[in-house]
Amino acid sequence: MSKLVTIYGGSGFLGRYIASRMARAGWRVRVAVRRPNEALFVRTYGVVGQVEPVLCNIRDDMSVAEAMHGADAVVNCVGTFDKSGRNNFDAVQHLGAERIARLAAAEGVASLVHVSAIGADSKSEVLYARTKGAGEEAVLRHMPKAVILRPSVMFGQEDDFFNRFAGMAVMSPVLPIVGGATRFQPVFVDDVAAAAQIAAEGKAKPGVYELGGPETRTFRALMVTMLGIIQRRRPILNLPFGIARFFAWWFDLWQKLSGGLIKAPLTVDQVKSLAHDNVVAAGAKTFADLGLDRTAMTAVLPTYLYRFRDSGQYAAIKASAKNLKI
Repeated sequence: MSKLVTIYGGSGFLGRYIASRMARAGWRVRVAVRRPNEALFVRTYGVVGQVEPVLCNIRDDMSVAEAMHGADAVVNCVGTFDKSGRNNFDAVQHLGAERIARLAAAEGVASLVHVSAIGADSKSEVLYARTKGAGEEAVLRHMPKAVILRPSVMFGQEDDFFNRFAGMAVMSPVLPIVGGATRFQPVFVDDVAAAAQIAAEGKAKPGVYELGGPETRTFRALMVTMLGIIQRRRPILNLPFGIARFFAWWFDLWQKLSGGLIKAPLTVDQVKSLAHDNVVAAGAKTFADLGLDRTAMTAVLPTYLYRFRDSGQYAAIKASAKNLKI
């Protein structure tokens, strides 16, 4: 019988790519999610019965253990950008990660892959990074031979980075950003999935790998690239950190007073995070240590950002038609 992998958060942005890769490699795939009825699309990644979404709440020991039972490998790519509510930073990224690792050790799972983020640090002033760091430490206490992946901001068809700002450029005459000089190293989501596959198959040495793409650019430069691809001219307004913190504080307050019904478009924690570069650290293990190449942004971004152009998929045809002589 083929081996079984349980992927926590396997229907999310990164998780679906990992699930697809593991299925193509011949593994049986169990996708552990809170809402399996919304993850039925993962079944199409393999033959009948090969990929199955199952109900799981990573805040509950029994739920996590049932989803993991019999697994040869476990991948945890559950994360959140919500610092409040029951599924907050600490519950998901620290305690949830600890629970998965602890139960994986008890189950005797051969390979554990934990997806964290560049900048993870249990002593960070940024709550998101602090809980990511605490989660890493908890994972290594229970599974010292685990593989931890720290990607930079990921891009791909379903991303919430380039899609988000491209959408803003369509609706607004100005594109506001915070931390225009902050450096990023965007990485293609399927490249990260390839790293997770190698680790889940036990072909990667234990340790922490920082995963960044082949290009390092400032936030502002990334927005210039995105605007060029969607063929829109927008002035980029770089908000000073002080002003951004002021607005973010009010946004956080509105979200709190609304009981979470109004989602803050920018939080104080995000402003703090944008003050720090998001690039691979010198001396860190990288894609090269996994024997993997990296995909350039310009090879991928036009394949899904075209829909934000004025004429969408017909923009090139429309431009070509202007050159026709009658």
